[in-house]
Amino acid sequence: MSLLPCSTCIHISKQLFFNANHKPFSPPCTRSISLFPRTFKLCASAAKPKGESISTDLLKRFIKLNVGKWSGSFHQFDANGNLLNTIPTKLSASSYGEDDLISLIQTLYIRQPLSNNSIYGSKDRPDWAEYKIKETNMFTVDKYQQIGFFPDERAFALRYQTAGMLDAILRQGVLGEDDFGEELPKNLKLPSRRPSIVCENCLYLPQTDIRARAFHVMDPKGVVEMLLIFLEERGDTVLVSPSLVVSEVVLLFQFMNSTLRTAFDTGENRIKKILGKWKGHSVTKRSGVYGATLAEADTINSLEFDYNGQLIQEISSTTDEDVTTNVHWTGTLSNNVITFDKGYQLILLPGGMYMGCPCDIANSVAESKSFHLEFCWFESDTKRQRLVRTFDVEGLAVSSTYFSETKL
Repeated sequence: MSLLPCSTCIHISKQLFFNANHKPFSPPCTRSISLFPRTFKLCASAAKPKGESISTDLLKRFIKLNVGKWSGSFHQFDANGNLLNTIPTKLSASSYGEDDLISLIQTLYIRQPLSNNSIYGSKDRPDWAEYKIKETNMFTVDKYQQIGFFPDERAFALRYQTAGMLDAILRQGVLGEDDFGEELPKNLKLPSRRPSIVCENCLYLPQTDIRARAFHVMDPKGVVEMLLIFLEERGDTVLVSPSLVVSEVVLLFQFMNSTLRTAFDTGENRIKKILGKWKGHSVTKRSGVYGATLAEADTINSLEFDYNGQLIQEISSTTDEDVTTNVHWTGTLSNNVITFDKGYQLILLPGGMYMGCPCDIANSVAESKSFHLEFCWFESDTKRQRLVRTFDVEGLAVSSTYFSETKL
């Protein structure tokens, strides 16, 4: 298992974020809002390399990857990895336009609870609430969403300015049409109206149309507020189709909810899948559909308990130029959270999934440090994928790193 910042990301961060005088690199921005003690710029992408044009072909491949009808479910976790809600969802995605004007339009459908005023069996009210997602085109994909796209691996990361979609899912899918939020259901947590960061990482299972989209939602103080997972399959089937059962994580989700917990759903059991030594390869790309590959590396990552019950993280990364970097971290496990001595945490989720983030992003900002958000999804007991999003000291997503790893 790799904990960020890994050696590859450290290497990239040093190149991207600091000049010869060790001053933070600040890409241009069209708008800024105050979220932390200093100003964060949310709407611009990293500086566009001179002489490098935006790739319409990559945007078309991204749109093709997303087009279709998706069915699945949405899962909300608190900052400690406890499951709070599971809501059925459907997603319809289509495209229009040609060449530089091509756009992706998406509509999310959220199954609503029974109305307090409805009669059982009545078909007078719609079963699904509709929510329009912001259009994706050549302008938005760089200026607002700051895409990190790996077309061959079918992985991507996106950046959002608000948590409007997430707020709509919870209000419509859990609160219902007759509830305005005065009396919230037990354990329900709504995202902040002005979250500091909402980052989406998406990974696909190989040779399938099954994917997981993971959202980090940080509050305005820079602390993780909640974690959100969409488990989806392309097709018209409602909820989880039979073929989705190939993923162990979906099996776990089918039998878990906020009121019924199984004995094995604990941090001690969740960590078992990620313990051991992992060998893999990483590819780092600059954010944007014009994003060129910045670095590649072969990695060896291990995570083990020592005799004192402390977690030991060892990372070795070797670039194509045969430059090897080693990283050593120590950490502790408490419930579903691994906290490392460098101020980074892994929040363990069912089925071997985990999401990584700083314990306090505002701390990184105050110290002029870049930071990382990570999502890991297992293909099997011995294979996993990870997607890492790197942000600079201004809060801009400047690069993404994709890992493919096999357990030794």
